Amino acid sequence: MTVASARHILVESEAECLDLKSRIAAGEDFAELAKQYSSCPSGQDGGALGEFGPGMMVPEFDKVVFSAPINEVQGPVQTQFGYHLLEVTSRSE
Repeated sequence: MTVASARHILVESEAECLDLKSRIAAGEDFAELAKQYSSCPSGQDGGALGEFGPGMMVPEFDKVVFSAPINEVQGPVQTQFGYHLLEVTSRSE
């Protein structure tokens, strides 16, 4: 079974998501921004979601996590929870 590890930042608006993405691209630390801005409890852990397999997260998440390049920030990804920046930190078959 394929498993992946990822981290994310969850915010309410697409605009805030895009702002954070540009700050990360400019060199700010993903984990620090997650601690400051993410409304998900995982934010306190730098946005880390741990390991999970297909179907364990919402479909919009799965689609990105199991197809996107490793260590490249993806998003905004919209789910019923809000807007996410996602970074796949590892994936194994």
